[in-house]
Amino acid sequence: MKLTVISIIISVLLIGGVVVLGKNNSGAENDVPANNVTVVDGVQIIEIKAKGGYFPRKSIAKAGMPTIVRFNTAGTFDCSSYVRIPSMNIGQNLSQSGATDINLGIQLAQSLKGSCGMGMYPFEIEFQD
Repeated sequence: MKLTVISIIISVLLIGGVVVLGKNNSGAENDVPANNVTVVDGVQIIEIKAKGGYFPRKSIAKAGMPTIVRFNTAGTFDCSSYVRIPSMNIGQNLSQSGATDINLGIQLAQSLKGSCGMGMYPFEIEFQD
């Protein structure tokens, strides 16, 4: 009886954890563009968190400006520690903790897509006029 109760409690905790983690790491809310773009000395900086994916998954930036995408990591050891932007021939290891800047230059109005090294975690930067 005692073992059965303990098993049920553990099962409920595990299922609850999966549901909570699933809501935080996937779903439409992560596709909503965030206010993660700043302009410093005429250069726009797009901040993206890299750990278990890229957050936000979609960023909106201004076309025609010098642009840096800054990947912030904190103990990132999964495949999101390597970023790919195939259309620009970019493949870059990110530091396990800290910030890694990638200079994108001046982009035309377009959608730039990237992912982790395995292609599991996508992200997008939409450059608008």
